[in-house]
Amino acid sequence: MMKKILLLGVCIVAFSCSEYQKVLKKNDIKPKYDMAIKFYDEGMETGKKTKLKKSIRLLEQILPQYRGKPQGERIAYIFSDAHYQLEDYFGASYQFERFAKAYPKSQKVEEAYYKGAKSYYYISPVYSKDQIDTYKAIEKFQQYISLYPDGQYIGEANELVGELRDKLDRKAFEIAQQYYHIEDYKSAIAAMANYIEDRPGAKYMEDAYFYKLKAAYVLSINSYKHLVEDRLEDAQSYVEDYEKYYPEGSHIEEVKEISEDINKRLITKNQA
Repeated sequence: MMKKILLLGVCIVAFSCSEYQKVLKKNDIKPKYDMAIKFYDEGMETGKKTKLKKSIRLLEQILPQYRGKPQGERIAYIFSDAHYQLEDYFGASYQFERFAKAYPKSQKVEEAYYKGAKSYYYISPVYSKDQIDTYKAIEKFQQYISLYPDGQYIGEANELVGELRDKLDRKAFEIAQQYYHIEDYKSAIAAMANYIEDRPGAKYMEDAYFYKLKAAYVLSINSYKHLVEDRLEDAQSYVEDYEKYYPEGSHIEEVKEISEDINKRLITKNQA
């Protein structure tokens, strides 16, 4: 009995494949339309990617012929979503954008805007790489948020924008921090000052205040004598900024030690 069931399954699969190949090679668009819809529905129901791939291949052949027809909207959406489900996010972002432009009154247009933006979210690379696609993802989410402020996906859209911005904040901070690590302290101070000014509320703001004051401190104690006092005073002002905003910050003990040393050096300097 088990052998018969397996044999039947093999026969069904073989028949299905042969039917697919026949329809794929024919010029008639209606059988391709019907089979593409069937494969998409089955792929969504079962999670089988081969079904979705077959649906896409059939739809590629008939999409132009259905533009402007009642079925055009449906297959354009399915074509976009099949790419999305297959994690072809470059293809999905492009197809969803085309869908939204072609069918602005569709019931699926909000979903198209959202999934198009989320496709860029998935494309966005790790923070250490070029962030062009991260900026693009934020732009697309902002477009969705602007169009659908009470939309179905608004909560998740805002969360993902926050996550993408954190990624940009981290990259910007580590670029600024790199100046400190290569001992270019003047550039480190400037870079951290720009970071603080440009990214209010950023995740790495406390560290930016800390490395700004630490860079200023190291620069001051390694300066020519005639520059030391002014630079110590600058460093002390940055210490005061850190203590003001982060009185219980993770670097507070080291900041207090730096502050004590600055004050000692200033007293010694004034007594000389």
